[in-house]
Amino acid sequence: MSSPSTAPSEMAFFSLLARLGSFSAAARELNITTPAVSKRLSQMESRLGVQLLNRTTRRISLTAEGEVYLEHARRILTDIDDMERLISSSIAAPKGLLRVNATLGFGRTHIAPLISSFAKKFPEVQVQLQLTVNPPALTEDAFDVCIRFGEPPDARVIARRIAANRRLICASAAYLKKYGTPRTPNDLAQHNCIGIRQGDEAYGIWHLTAGQKTETVKVRGTLSTNDGEIAVNWALAGHGLLMRAEWDIAKYLHSGRLTTVLDNWQTPPADIYAVYPQRLQTAARVKAFVDHVIEAFSASTSSKE
Repeated sequence: MSSPSTAPSEMAFFSLLARLGSFSAAARELNITTPAVSKRLSQMESRLGVQLLNRTTRRISLTAEGEVYLEHARRILTDIDDMERLISSSIAAPKGLLRVNATLGFGRTHIAPLISSFAKKFPEVQVQLQLTVNPPALTEDAFDVCIRFGEPPDARVIARRIAANRRLICASAAYLKKYGTPRTPNDLAQHNCIGIRQGDEAYGIWHLTAGQKTETVKVRGTLSTNDGEIAVNWALAGHGLLMRAEWDIAKYLHSGRLTTVLDNWQTPPADIYAVYPQRLQTAARVKAFVDHVIEAFSASTSSKE
């Protein structure tokens, strides 16, 4: 039987392996060789007397016993984390690993610089930033803090608003001069609209409201992408109308390179939130990072007013 100190480390190892889905990915994360990962798993299975994973040349999958082990391991590891936070001083300096997720363009432009200043302020925190086209599922245990647009409809997570944000419809002056400015939502159907295929939102459907009136427009265009930064560059080049979050296009609106249209109509809100599991709400590293981001965005907003 394993010692009490060995059991949590085995559970953490198996939880990591199951989350990453491959021996090679786990080896990179643990900074060991792939054969060493395989050997450690085999030793666990030999000690337990059951097979925890099915192996093929391309992927691994949980056996029924592996699913039971993983479910209990994650709960126990969470209980250990909670216990350690409870007995630790609430004023302890933030430290440990902090895994942050953000979308590509916004993460590169706004979050990465804040992580740089955060790292200088809290040198004992190790930050891993991963940028993805779409935010990860909230049920995944892959990140500690996710920066996302729109409040998540999930009571199992904490969502702190970082900043107000609007989606705006805009285009370059050259495009509007050549094709005219839409005056009503229905006019959008006659325009070339740049499509962004992101998240679970219905592609090519724009929702607009004015008071009690709501319009849903199916837009079309010759260009589409899953990368918001590319879409903005296409709009700057005069390829069409674009609906994009204000934080992503603010500098182009200020410089006049992009102009908003249909200003009397409101599009769905895209407020910026920091989202993290309830179990991490007392974690010093998470609280310090979210506070740091909110403070920075608040200062940025104030400077623009």
